[in-house]
Amino acid sequence: MLQITREDVESFLADFNAKVSVYDIIFLNRKKNEETLIQLEINASDQIEYLKSLSPENYFKGPTKDAYDPESPPNWEFGKIIEGHEIFIKINLGKPNKNVMCISFHIAEHEMKYLFK
Repeated sequence: MLQITREDVESFLADFNAKVSVYDIIFLNRKKNEETLIQLEINASDQIEYLKSLSPENYFKGPTKDAYDPESPPNWEFGKIIEGHEIFIKINLGKPNKNVMCISFHIAEHEMKYLFK
């Protein structure tokens, strides 16, 4: 198994933020994502700011292949405390010259352990 370093996570987040400055973020419309946004009263611009503020301390898991789209870039998983709730966040860089993807942004369903916290 690949050993992820803090520098790997920093590099991914730098690439993510650089790409976000050029392309939009596509948020998957999943019921649990939408329910979390409504429950915590998070709007789209807040959600983008939360993603841009991720740090290695928020790193949970990845990179992992997408089970539904093996052609997509690997997914990275993070957690962030928002309004007293642990939020599970799964993102990837999107395909070349395309938007980045936010697959998950919802209240965590399982315990998350942070490698760099």
